[in-house]
Amino acid sequence: MLGRIAICFVVVALGLASAGSADARRGHRANPIPFSHEPCSVLSHHPCTPYFCSVFSRGPCIPEIDYPYGENLQLTVESKPSSEDASKYQKPDHDLDNIGDLFAALRSCWTPPQPDSAKEGMQMTVRFSFKRSGDLIGPPRLTFATAGTPAEVRNTYFKAINDSIDACVPLKFTGNLGGALAGRPIAIRYVDNRDIGKPDATP
Repeated sequence: MLGRIAICFVVVALGLASAGSADARRGHRANPIPFSHEPCSVLSHHPCTPYFCSVFSRGPCIPEIDYPYGENLQLTVESKPSSEDASKYQKPDHDLDNIGDLFAALRSCWTPPQPDSAKEGMQMTVRFSFKRSGDLIGPPRLTFATAGTPAEVRNTYFKAINDSIDACVPLKFTGNLGGALAGRPIAIRYVDNRDIGKPDATP
């Protein structure tokens, strides 16, 4: 008899515990920060990722890395910038310290092909990465070219892009910018927006 009462008591206790867990799950709000990547606190009651590791940390410690820039940096360079954007095409006279400085330096490097070998409206995109020292990790890689463009025109623009970048590197980064940019892909879209007039044929 006592055994049956004990079993019933255990069953009831388990049922109440299960109901309480279900209510807790329904009332629990999802953490919007992926993988609980939020600063640790002495009042935290949940897993968190520390911003800095401490000698007092128990077990493995993987610090949260503060990435100031996106994974992929994108930039558009026009062959004929508007007067409003002219200042963005002037190379800074100091070590590059931020993304604005980097983009201005890359814009100032561009020398488009001569009009007689160029194509009005031509667009070409290349992708590359920098070392911390300001040199390229590898040669620029072509990722896009205007459809239907003859091969000789594509080659002309790709050569102009490579020559322009080679003439500018190595760029002079500050330590902070060099560390933040090292290895990160940069995509540059070159747009030839010049009015390339062709001479009229003489009869």
